Amino acid sequence: MASALEELQKDLEEVKVLLEKATRKRVRDTLTAEKSKIETEIKNKMQQKSQRKAELLENEKPAAVVAPITTGYTVKISNYGWDQSDKFVKIYITLTGVHQVPTENVQVHFTERSFDLLVKNLNGKNYSMIVNNLLKPISVEGSSKKVKTDTVLILCRKKAENTRWDYLTQVEKECKEKEKPSYDTETDPSEGLMNVLKKIYEDGDDDMKRTINKAWVESREKQAKGDTEF
Repeated sequence: MASALEELQKDLEEVKVLLEKATRKRVRDTLTAEKSKIETEIKNKMQQKSQRKAELLENEKPAAVVAPITTGYTVKISNYGWDQSDKFVKIYITLTGVHQVPTENVQVHFTERSFDLLVKNLNGKNYSMIVNNLLKPISVEGSSKKVKTDTVLILCRKKAENTRWDYLTQVEKECKEKEKPSYDTETDPSEGLMNVLKKIYEDGDDDMKRTINKAWVESREKQAKGDTEF
């Protein structure tokens, strides 16, 4: 069955043929008016057809461009946990829904002493975690990642297997060692305790300082009382 547009085009051709054969002015004027009317209808039909085609193409676009949605901003990951086995240091990062994003959206780059994690387009955000100065060298080729339910697991392959890591990074080690009180075995053993109390006093609030001062005064009073009794 011919479409309405095809029918109009046939009508136009027939009117053109009749117009060529017509000799009387009234007939020619009528045919000319009809020709203009048909041409206008054909033009409108073609515009409607083009518009419908454009709308169909527009409706198809979202399905093609849904994946590469640009995300809002990047969140730095600061909370994580870690443990180790003889061969691996394992870092656990909790990210709700991470198992539902495409595999290529979770990227980890390793070097011998670092790794960086980038999770793209998770609930409209990117998530980033960079860890530099690992405590000991790792094998880049042997390291990998796993995505589990709401969790990214980063597996750093130890270059030296069966060695224990007391800290994840060199910086963490240095910070912890600075916090340790120093004990000099060649001096009075009580000096080590005094160093600990001194650090607590320096770091403490006003209530802590008053408590330490009171305990120190009471201790000195007891010592003085003990001396007078002998």
